[in-house]
Amino acid sequence: MQIKPFKALRFDSSVVGDVGDCIAPPYDVISDAQAEQLYEKSEHNIVRIIRGKTAPTDNGRDNQYTRAAGYLSKWIEQGALKQDAEEAIYAYVQDFDWAGTSLQRLSFIALSKLEEFGGVVKPHEQILNKPLIDRLNLKRATMADFGLVFMLYQDEQGVADEIIERALTSEPLIDFVDEQGVRHRLLPVVGDEDIQRIVDMMGARSCVIADGHHRYTTGLTYAGESNDPRAGYQMLAFANTLHKGLIVLPTHRVVGNLDGFSFEKLIADLQENFELTELKFQTDQTKMAAKQQMLSRMKAESENGRNAFGIYGASGAFYVVVLKDKSAMDSGVPEMSPAWRSLDVSVLHKLILENLLGIDKDRLARNENLQYVKDTPNAIEDSIARVDAGRKQAAFFVNAVKMQQLMAVTDAGERMPQKSTYFYPKVFTGLTIHKL
Repeated sequence: MQIKPFKALRFDSSVVGDVGDCIAPPYDVISDAQAEQLYEKSEHNIVRIIRGKTAPTDNGRDNQYTRAAGYLSKWIEQGALKQDAEEAIYAYVQDFDWAGTSLQRLSFIALSKLEEFGGVVKPHEQILNKPLIDRLNLKRATMADFGLVFMLYQDEQGVADEIIERALTSEPLIDFVDEQGVRHRLLPVVGDEDIQRIVDMMGARSCVIADGHHRYTTGLTYAGESNDPRAGYQMLAFANTLHKGLIVLPTHRVVGNLDGFSFEKLIADLQENFELTELKFQTDQTKMAAKQQMLSRMKAESENGRNAFGIYGASGAFYVVVLKDKSAMDSGVPEMSPAWRSLDVSVLHKLILENLLGIDKDRLARNENLQYVKDTPNAIEDSIARVDAGRKQAAFFVNAVKMQQLMAVTDAGERMPQKSTYFYPKVFTGLTIHKL
């Protein structure tokens, strides 16, 4: 994959104050409440550009995208955003805790030549049309990259990892801790030798898109329509799959707005292809114990190579369902590879959501019945609470996709169902900006 250094636009602390107040999570994980908090945090928070507010009076000349372009121009004129004087590859280091363990993820940010999906760049998830149009409208208006596409590569020698670790001994350009306790540090790699070593290493590598499929596809579309050779490069972040700080978490599902839905019928129908274990509870205390038992059994079944899910429907019990026979997927989707058919999320989408609940590809695209819940610390409890309150009809809990499964599916030239993975922590937006 061809990469090169660049001169990033970055927030200047002498103008904006705490640069950490100007940075935000990716646009697609920001809730309405969090967006308001980010707006209040700083008049220069990047949320104004990546997730701008709409108004009833919006039209072709005045809308969230034209206002985003206005913010960008204004901040550059004010000096709130300044371009670095020297080209660099930017080391991006995130320190975080997960499951009682302190971890550190190393990545680097560079410009990369956009490649059509295939041998060099491999997507791993399906995408949706609505966010794709949204990101394309933003890029058309601003002619800039704000959010990072998160790419995975494999390097047993750890060339970039060694250079990033060395960069950590210097003063960071940015150093802040987000609301989830994740520490973000940005450091420049400016030495010609170090830059060339990373460029040469990546020249022999293919990459898998871990996060940011819509942003990468937007880059391809914009490059094709703009006739600007500079649009052939996009700002990406890269991480080595062999680094121990790279972890993948699951994305759970909750369903709602299904006409004629019956949880009791769902449980009965599941018994054709699945083994069911019912974990009853009567009090809040036993409910918590039953939930933990469900999660433990799901994990144990997954470690034994079986497809397992947890299900909750406000019926006084949690359920663990395990696929009896993998041949059900062989006959259901024979056109897909064994790697794709073996995924928990594939089994869930095909045999349960589609076959039993009628949530097919068209209904998924319309986003009518399914909501994706990333496995944040309170995700499972929040999903249960929504079902208990009647806002949703059922919750489906899944195990995390294993890295070797992800690589096997992409090597087969296929994509997982949308929102199959959750790479934690998210790469934040606003650390570096690339303007054409």
